[in-house]
Amino acid sequence: MADQNIDAKGLQCPGPIVATFKAMKEMQPGDGLTVEATDRGFIKDIEAWCHKTGNKLLSLEDSGVIITAKIEKV
Repeated sequence: MADQNIDAKGLQCPGPIVATFKAMKEMQPGDGLTVEATDRGFIKDIEAWCHKTGNKLLSLEDSGVIITAKIEKV
């Protein structure tokens, strides 16, 4: 299992989701991805994207400034 990190802070929609999609394409099932973003729309976007693609949203934290999503590829 390999873990990757994406720094999508400062990117506006659809930047964080596009970066997530590109990274996940290269990953294997069971690999983990942590995405940090500042775009408030990322919260709903990543929930919907994981639901649509079947990938697991392990956690979603909002510090008020940075949103951190941890995802597992299935």
